[in-house]
This record gives sequence, C-alpha cells and structure tokens, in this order.
Amino acid sequence: MYGLSPTDLEIRARARAFADELIPYEVEAELAGGQLEPKVAESHHRRALELGLYATNMPTDLGGGGYTLLQQVLVQEQVGRVTNGLGWVMHTPAAWFAEVATPYQRERWLLPTVRGEMQECYAITEEGAGSDVDAITATARRDGDAYLIDGVKWHVTSYDHAAYAFVQAKLESREHALFVVDLPSPGVRVVRTPEYTHTLTHRHPIVAFEGVRVPVSHLVGAEGDGMAFSYAWFRFERLMVAARCLGAAERLIDEADAFAATRIVGGEPLRDRQLVAAMLADSVTELFAARAMVYETAREIDTDLKLAHARCSMVKLFASEMANRVADRAVQIFGGRGYMRENVAERLFRELRVERIWEGASEVQRLIVADQLAKRGVTGLV
Repeated sequence: MYGLSPTDLEIRARARAFADELIPYEVEAELAGGQLEPKVAESHHRRALELGLYATNMPTDLGGGGYTLLQQVLVQEQVGRVTNGLGWVMHTPAAWFAEVATPYQRERWLLPTVRGEMQECYAITEEGAGSDVDAITATARRDGDAYLIDGVKWHVTSYDHAAYAFVQAKLESREHALFVVDLPSPGVRVVRTPEYTHTLTHRHPIVAFEGVRVPVSHLVGAEGDGMAFSYAWFRFERLMVAARCLGAAERLIDEADAFAATRIVGGEPLRDRQLVAAMLADSVTELFAARAMVYETAREIDTDLKLAHARCSMVKLFASEMANRVADRAVQIFGGRGYMRENVAERLFRELRVERIWEGASEVQRLIVADQLAKRGVTGLV
C-alpha cells in the first residue's frame, strides 16, 4: 500500500505499537491538565529512545535515526493518533541545526539533544508578527564579543521543557539572525503563561528577553541567515503537521465507525443510516487523498527547494482542513458523547483547530501556493 517498503512498514508498525501504548493515558492526562506522573512520563521518553523513534530526522553519525523523510512522516502520523501531546515524546530536533552547528554548538546543544538529554524551543513569533516572520521587532545588537537581545516572544511552545531556545531577532542592519539562548539566562523571564484550547503538558508562554547577553559563539550560522533557518523549519514542520493530521483523522474514523456500528437507533446500527454513512465515507475518502499527497511530497521534497516550499504548504493546507472536517463529523456521529472530554473526538476537535494556524495559517499557505502557481503554472506545480 502506498508503495511502502518492508523497512517502511516495520517503522510504521513500531511507531503504531508505541502510540497504542500511550493512548490509555490520554484521559488521565486530560483530567490532570496534560500532566502525567513524572515516572510515567520519563518511562515514555526512555521507551521512545529505545525504540529508535526519537530524533528520527537526525543523521546516524550524530546518533539519530537517519530515517528518510517518508519514514519520518510515518512516525509522525502515529504521533497524531495520540491526544494530549503524549506522542510528542517521539521528538524531532532541529535537523537544519546539524548542517550549520559549530563544533562548540554541536557538543554543547546538538548532540545532547539528539541523545534525548535536553530539548529546544523556538522563540520567533511576536504579538505583531506571526506567519509574517519579517515583521518581528526583537533586536540583537553587537556589543564586543557578544550580542544584546531585546524583545518579547509569544507562543514559545515547549518552553517549560526546554534547556535552550532558538531566538530570532533583527540586527542593526535589519537582517535576521538566529541565536541559541540557554534557559534560564539572566534577562529571560516569563511574562505570563496563557491557557490554550488544548490540554498539553507543553505550555506556550509569552517570554521577554531584556538585555540578554549572548556570546558570539551562540550565533547560529552567519548574520543574515535567520530567515533561511526559519524557512527550513517551516518546510519540515508543515509536512509533519500534515502527517500528524493524517493520524488524527484515521483515529477519528476508526473510533466513530466502531461507535456507529454498535449504537442502535430505531432498531438498526447508526452506521446504516445514510446520513451517518455518508459522513464516514466522505471522511475516509478525504483521508485517502490527503495521505497520498503527504507521502508523495515526502518522497519528492528534496528535488527543488522552492517547489518543496509550495508542496509543503499544499499538504499542510489540505491535511489540516481535512482533519478538522473529519473531527467535526466525528463529534456529530458520537452525539452527546462527542462533547465529553473523555471522548477522543472531543479532544481532537479541540487539538486539531490549531493545525490550521501554527506554522503558517491556512490563508498564508494559500498565498504561497497561489504565488507558485503564477510563477510555475499548473504543470510546473503539480
């Protein structure tokens, strides 16, 4: 199916089995604000490492899995089947960092991250700059053998789990630069931690950087490279968002179909009612189309960076909107049960909404695709 090799199928089966180990903890996490007992959470982390499902996107010479992009998609697809962010233990560090890290950065942050000893977060988004990264106002000013960083970043996902942050700021030249900032560091403070629609242990605080002194050794790449790294991250994350949406949609269809098969209404299974059957049929058809798109993109992404940028936007747009439609139908099929937090449809209905926003909103993806269509034409794009 989908032209997957025996190795691909084995990786998918391994990731699926691990996801199935995590699923029984979902309701416990939901009712505890996303938290699990520390020993349980640590055991999940160790298990991901043991199974080779951690840092799958990193080269083997750094201790990573060395998986193909398609194989990474297969793993993240299973991550998407698990609610409450429990599947995030199958973590993918910043793969682009491996290509530009200095020997010092490699030893201090990269290798420990690949080994699962520390984790990173991204501090890029600001109150007035979301998908339009060039609109950031955070600054980095050279001061002798260091830079002074000032700015306030929003939605710093996983800050509470991170040992360091990638912080993007503008230089006096107005070029973008990216820095590694250890957490905690003098001048770094949490302004506040908003509550979000989903229930995850990974929080998204607003973080202020106030005169944070960062040694020159913490500059990633060269001055002016910041946007290139952001684009690389966006391409990867948009594809992985799409992959996780596939897994979420599959889980929803499985659960809704099983419920509809056993729920008796008027003497017959709910699934035999034509309007319900149509919702299930539409959902599985859309999943098939989205999966074909995502797998094909994963196979072809390395051929042309600009085309890859457009394709990742296309699959993120299609898969995230598809999964939201499937979630809405699943809640409807479950009826009142679908509005209960203990029900997977209710949790995924909330969790999937952000997939149409972060890593570039659906409207931004449409603009990217339309721009590439104007430049390449239909044949050049698809």
